[in-house]
Amino acid sequence: MNQRLFPFLFIFLLSVNKVSAQRSFFKSVAGSHWVSTDLHIHTVFSDGAVWPSIRVEEARREGLDLIAMTEHLEYQPHSDDIPHPNRNRSFIIANGMIQAGEQLQVINGSEITREMAPGHINAVFIKDGNKLLHADSLSGIKEANKQGGFVFWNHPNWDSQRKDGIARLDPYHEFLIEKRLLHGIEVVNEDTYSDEALKIALDNNLTILGTSDIHGLTNWKYEISKGGHRPITFVKVESKTPESLKKALFEGKTVIWFKDLLVGKEENLRALITENITINSLKYPEDKTIANIEITNHGAAPIQLEYLGEYTFHKRPTFFSIPANSTIILNVKTVVKKNEIRLPFRVLNAVVAPKEYLELSFIAK
Repeated sequence: MNQRLFPFLFIFLLSVNKVSAQRSFFKSVAGSHWVSTDLHIHTVFSDGAVWPSIRVEEARREGLDLIAMTEHLEYQPHSDDIPHPNRNRSFIIANGMIQAGEQLQVINGSEITREMAPGHINAVFIKDGNKLLHADSLSGIKEANKQGGFVFWNHPNWDSQRKDGIARLDPYHEFLIEKRLLHGIEVVNEDTYSDEALKIALDNNLTILGTSDIHGLTNWKYEISKGGHRPITFVKVESKTPESLKKALFEGKTVIWFKDLLVGKEENLRALITENITINSLKYPEDKTIANIEITNHGAAPIQLEYLGEYTFHKRPTFFSIPANSTIILNVKTVVKKNEIRLPFRVLNAVVAPKEYLELSFIAK
């Protein structure tokens, strides 16, 4: 073999053996991490178009921390070609690909697939999907809870089941919530966002979730290669273990990243954004009273701000954006030199309730 090819072969072998992108979308702070998840995906073991291995490879390339294999229990359109009496088979294949020490984790799940109500219900962190397959949906939901599963309502605004696209509770859902058999709700599914689902979550203390519900290829659907991303639910955890993530899901510690939008309960959004925005300095040119303030966005999502304070800016309007993983300079006309400046903002792409946006303040010194 030509010796000049050895360095290139070595680099190639390294790239083949690198199984995970090892990506961090948002900064971690002492004692907590933002774990990236997709808790609703499909393969050919229900109505998806790909083998489970593709779901693992996609998640690796995109740098996700955790995915749930959530095949339809009742809806099996490929059963003539891929008969499988074991409803855990998709999970077994995907989980078997995970290597020791790898960033990505795979958990078991199932989708209970019924007409409204209840509609489609996901259960993740389950032990055996076969036991969720019952003649009536309630028995399956109860079994998921018996297994310690986290149970959530899929696409409550789906226009195939809600012709007006409006998520609303039926008595069945009210019963599930009252009995604590339902723990979360998708506010974002695939390419839709629902204000009504967000209100249901807030009014009933349900965990706010966003998922891809992917059936084809994520790159085709979300143009990953061009900088796009699937809907991701970030979960604030104490450690990157499935047990810690499950606990945080039940506690509602989530933020959705959907296109450029961030959605979540106010306390969770406040934590994520303040942990990822740094005010680096407050400096005045020697002969001017225009403060130069460095602001860095450490996160993967742009932050769109509306300034609510008393000052005006020298080079920007009161509406501006800090791109992902970027630093900008804010030139603030303070008239006299200050040792400290309070900067109050409304975050225009951080939704805390229908038509309500996160407000927060930073201190520049």
